Amino acid sequence: MKKLLLPLMMVIVLVLSACGNASEKQATTGNTSSSEASTSTPAATGTITYQSETGPVEVPANPQRVIALAGYAGNLIALGVPLVGVDSWTKADPNFAEQLKDVAEVSDENIEKMIELKPDLIIAASDTKNMDKLKKIAPVVAYTYNKVDYLKQVEEIAKAVNQADKGAAWIADFKERAQKAGTEIKAKIGDDATVTVMEGDSKQLYIFGSAWGRGTEIIYQAMGLKMPDKVKEMTSEKGYYDLSLEVLPEYLGDYVFYSKDPSVDASFQNTDTYKNIPAVKNKHVFEVDARGFYFNDAASLDYQLDFITKSLLGQS
Repeated sequence: MKKLLLPLMMVIVLVLSACGNASEKQATTGNTSSSEASTSTPAATGTITYQSETGPVEVPANPQRVIALAGYAGNLIALGVPLVGVDSWTKADPNFAEQLKDVAEVSDENIEKMIELKPDLIIAASDTKNMDKLKKIAPVVAYTYNKVDYLKQVEEIAKAVNQADKGAAWIADFKERAQKAGTEIKAKIGDDATVTVMEGDSKQLYIFGSAWGRGTEIIYQAMGLKMPDKVKEMTSEKGYYDLSLEVLPEYLGDYVFYSKDPSVDASFQNTDTYKNIPAVKNKHVFEVDARGFYFNDAASLDYQLDFITKSLLGQS
C-alpha cells in the first residue's frame, strides 16, 4: 500500500488492493485439477499456480509460514493461515494483539530478518521495496491497493493461499450480516441520515470516501448509508480529502465516526467550532482507536461491522 498519509494513515495504506479476475491452476506437482486446487484441504501438499496481477506465481498449496506486509495480515488471520511476520502497522493493531503475540514485526528493508523467519510465502504490496530480494526468499504475491474492491481483495488472497471456498463463505456471510445491520440502522436513524468518517488531529483533519478503510466500505457500500454531498464531491478524485477545522462543520453529517489515534493532539475537540457542530452537540460522534480501524481486511471488517452497528443502534 502506498504510504501517503501514514499514521492516520493507511490512507493509502490501508490497506489493501488486489488482482482482478484472478484464477488459479494447479502447478506441476501432482495431478490435481485447478478447481480441486482452489478448494484443497489443509492437508494439501505441493504447489499451485496463482494467477496474480503481474502473472502466474507458484505458491505452496498449504502455506505454513507466511509473511504479510502492507496490512493484508487480517485476511490470513480470518482464514486461519499461520503467520510468522507482519508489518509494523499490523503489529500495532490492538485487535490483533492476541493472534500476533508470537509473530515477528518485519519490514521490506530488513531482508536479514525475513530470511531468519524462513517464510514459505510472502504477501506484499505492489510498491513494496526490495521485491527482487524478497522473491529469492520465498514466492511473493503482490497487490495494488484499491485495484479491485475490498471483497474481491479478500477473495484473491483466499485464492493465493488455496482457500477459495473458505474465502467465498466468509464473503457471503459478511454481506448478509452487513445488509441486515444496514436495514436495522436505516429503520432507526432514517434513510436520509448522513454519516461521515473522519481522522486526524489538531494539525490536519481528513474525511474519507466510500473505499478507504476505516469502515467506509461497510458504511457506504455494504450498508448503503448516505454520505454528505460535500464529502462525496471532495473525495471523488483521491478517495480522501484533507481540510482545516474552520471548514470541518461543512463536512460532518448527522453521524460521525472519528478514527482517532490515541497518541495525537486532538485539542481541536475543545474549540467552540467543533463543539457547535450538530453531530457533536447531539452526541452522534463515535470515537474508535484508529490503529484498529485503518484496514479493510476480513478480520478488520468483522470488527468494524460490529462497532458501527452497535454505535448506530445505540448498543455500544
